[in-house]
Parts: sequence; structure tokens; C-alpha cells
Amino acid sequence: MQQLAVFSTSDAGGIDELTLSGLIRAADVTSIGGVRLDDDAITCLTDGVAGGLAYEVAIHPDADQNSENSTDALLSVLRPLADTAGIDVNIIPADGRRKRLLIADMDSTIITSESLDDMAVMAGLDDKVLPVTRRAMNGELDFTAALDERIALFAGQPASLMSDALAESSLTAGAQTLVRTMKANGARCYLISGGFTAITGPIAAACGFDGHHANVLDVADDRLTGTVARPILDGDAKLQFMNRYCAELGLDHSEVAAVGDGSNDLAMLSHAGLGVAFHGKPTLRQTIGIQLNHTDLTGLLYLQGYRQQDFVTG
Repeated sequence: MQQLAVFSTSDAGGIDELTLSGLIRAADVTSIGGVRLDDDAITCLTDGVAGGLAYEVAIHPDADQNSENSTDALLSVLRPLADTAGIDVNIIPADGRRKRLLIADMDSTIITSESLDDMAVMAGLDDKVLPVTRRAMNGELDFTAALDERIALFAGQPASLMSDALAESSLTAGAQTLVRTMKANGARCYLISGGFTAITGPIAAACGFDGHHANVLDVADDRLTGTVARPILDGDAKLQFMNRYCAELGLDHSEVAAVGDGSNDLAMLSHAGLGVAFHGKPTLRQTIGIQLNHTDLTGLLYLQGYRQQDFVTG
């Protein structure tokens, strides 16, 4: 199967071709057996003035070698070099790139922050809540138990904290373009979050998602009760929703793009045809091979073979 190395960044200066050529040469001199990058077949996916933001380069395997092991070795050489230059590099199959279903996490993915942490800061609970969030997102704590522990601290706080957190939230660069472009090309898009429906609803509408699912905070007399309605939407539930939409749309997992940043996204990313760790927590980055650590959410479009001229921005 033919494969491609996709190089991308969000840096204002883009990727100059000298740097890209240097990465290719550096990989070549390591004498990795079984594959080579075709520096005569470099395609710019963007029209940047100072330099493109994304390129793809064909990878040619040696028929006598194990291409999977060889491409893994190639990536192990390229990625550290690219990281130093602020560039993402991912190796993907050339066939079947455009996906027909997008499943996206919200917190620290579609929006730039963790909404529960934002609520904690507003309520003066950040010293108790934020450390638990960090450990939960890195997979050190059970998601449901960690959520219950944090929400219990909010008992008696005004329910308006949710709308306040929404007002303070910011969409991640490229979020609207990602959803609008995929939808314009026939894909369905869903926001599936371990956060809260009071926030996912407006965020989903702002981006153009076809639907959203999240947890519900219990409220009484305009105050948070400190409890979360059951069932809890955790990592297993995210995978179940992905399976549900695949079944409804008659799709295979290979036709799904999924993106998230925390350990509760691991199950859905592992089962998606294109599972992407977006500025992922350490545990996720150790497990998920396709990563965007320097590129905004338009990186998911470059991975699917879209060019900048294909983007739907309005």
C-alpha cells in the first residue's frame, strides 16, 4: 500500500522547502531499510506566501522489506527532527483518506480550554479541581470517579457558572473550517464530550456539528447540586456513540476521523480509521501514532488530502 508523509504546522512562517528538504535528507542518511521519501514528488497543500503550511511526500517501500516496520522506523527518525522545527509529521495510507464521519472531543480540542477547570477558577476551586483534571486526562484516575469528585466540590454554586464558562471559551483555530469543510464534502460531524451539554450545545452550533452528546449537571433552584446525571459519558461511551453513528450511516470504522486530547479519547481514537491525538496528553501521545502537536485543527484536513483551496471557511 502506498503511503504518504504529511508535514504540517500552524507557524506564521510556514514550512520552507529548505527545512523540508533537510528533514528528508536527514532521514535518508540514517540508512533506514525498506523505505525512501521521494523528494521529487513533494506536493504543497497550501498557498502560503512565506512558505506552505502543509506538504505531502510520497513514500516508496522496498518490496523485499516489511514496510510497516520500515515506516515506523522512518517516523521515529523524522518526528523528533520535525518537532524541533515546530512541524508535525505523520505517515498515512494514500488510499481512503477522506473520511465520512467526524467524532470530536470538545475540551482542549474543539475549544482551547477545559470548561470544568474554567468553572473552578471562577468559583475559586481551582486549587482542588485542576490537579484532579490533569491526572484524569492523563489516565491516572478513573474518569467517572474523578468527575464525581470534582463536581461534588461545586455543590451550592450558581448554575450560571456554566454559561459564564461558555462565555469565556474560545474555539480552537481551524475548528469551524474542519467541520464546515468535511460537511461540504458529505461527511457527518458529531461533538462527543465528557463535558456538559450546557456548553456542548452552543459550541456544536457555532461550528456546525450535526449533533452533540455530553454529561448533564444536576441543578436545583438555580444552584448546582454537586452531582452528575447518569449515565456518565466517559471514554467507553464515546466509542459507543461512534459505533452508533457508523451503524446509522452504514459506515465502517475505516471511514471515521476522530480527534481528542485526553485518555478518555483513547478508545475512539484507537478504533477510528483516522484517530488523531490533538496536542495530546503524554499517555495519549505514547499510544496514538497520528499526532498534531504543532498544527491547528486544519491539520485533520491536510491528513485527509484536502488542499487549502478546498477549505470552507464561511
